[in-house]
Amino acid sequence: MQYAVSDVNHHDRYKILTAFVLPRPIAWVTTLGPTGVVNAAPFSFFNVFAEDPPLCMFAVNKRPDGRLKDTWLNIERTGQFVINLTDEPLARAMHDSSGDFPPDVGEADYLGLKTAPSVDVKPPRLADAPWAMECRTWQVINVKEDRQLILGEGLRFHIRDELWDPKAMRVHMDRYHPVGRMFADRYCRTDDRMEFPAAPIVKAAAAE
Repeated sequence: MQYAVSDVNHHDRYKILTAFVLPRPIAWVTTLGPTGVVNAAPFSFFNVFAEDPPLCMFAVNKRPDGRLKDTWLNIERTGQFVINLTDEPLARAMHDSSGDFPPDVGEADYLGLKTAPSVDVKPPRLADAPWAMECRTWQVINVKEDRQLILGEGLRFHIRDELWDPKAMRVHMDRYHPVGRMFADRYCRTDDRMEFPAAPIVKAAAAE
């Protein structure tokens, strides 16, 4: 089966993309509203793309009625945000924070999420997140009038102590249980893992 993209409307393109490009990591983005309200919203069109400097990117679209999302407005105004990752204990709260909240109601407060001060940016991080990265806006790409790709430069990492071996600079995978986005309201656990030996190094044949 195949489709020419030009023959498929954008709603069905979304279904095709999100049904197969999975599981997707989830950026739970905290921003600060103009009155100090802490906004927390999840985005699964997200990933990291570089380490020098640390760059992440996530996509923010308008609401179906055309309103700009608080995340969009807050980052546009401040140029700062925090990327928080989600593990199993936080998964339900992360999902619930994707609801439609008015600008004067912070998802963090409404859902009883603890926050902690950031160091290099004003928006706080989610205190119980397994990992968080303070960011400043690096670049914004306007895809269309209803969607932005926001690239952030990481300024500081926060890692839950029991998850990280600072000597080996490795995560304790037996203690880290992230969740991934599937499609619609479906998510997945990531505990069923597999490991392979190092890939072979194939040398070019010697010239005769």
